[in-house]
Amino acid sequence: MVQKSPARRGRPRAYDPDAALARAVDAFWDAGFAATSLDDLTMATGMNRPSLYGAFGDKQALYRKALDLYRARTREAIAKTLGGGQPLRIALRNVYDTAISIYLSGDNGARGCFIIGTAVAQAVTDPDTRAALADALHEIDAGFAARIARAQRSGELPADADPAKLARLASATLYSLTIHARAGEGRAALEAIADAAIDVICGPPKGSRRKTLR
Repeated sequence: MVQKSPARRGRPRAYDPDAALARAVDAFWDAGFAATSLDDLTMATGMNRPSLYGAFGDKQALYRKALDLYRARTREAIAKTLGGGQPLRIALRNVYDTAISIYLSGDNGARGCFIIGTAVAQAVTDPDTRAALADALHEIDAGFAARIARAQRSGELPADADPAKLARLASATLYSLTIHARAGEGRAALEAIADAAIDVICGPPKGSRRKTLR
């Protein structure tokens, strides 16, 4: 038998690390990495600087943990939305509808995507963030490609369709949506972008007279 270690005594931890990290995500998301100060992070998390450093490391380390958390959320959301039994057209629209709702959220205006809004700028000077950004984009491509390939096998798409190329288009639409959201465009305009991309990927619905984007 393994002897149990005696219970540790002492002052209980005065913060919830998961909640603190989620609030740090919001702080970086609103202002970006460079413009988010340590004072902003202490205010957002409710932790003083020594506690913040002890729990997460320096500002760069905290940002990487925030980025990893958002990537995990994105990975889970895409897998859940694309993993059901809906037709590809509906699955893609569900992904874009979910993304649009997230991108338009924010107390100070539409925040767009955390990855695109923060990691793209930080990747210029930080190799670790650049590598994490590349991995995140590849994951999104792979998620779309797997779902599109499944649709092709089930006969929803023609045999000569290229799932990898169509996945790149599906991913690029997400990034376009976040930029247009940050530029102040409303839901209707974002939905039109999504519909146009879905028509290219899936083919226009039969009998559709949907207006093309100008």
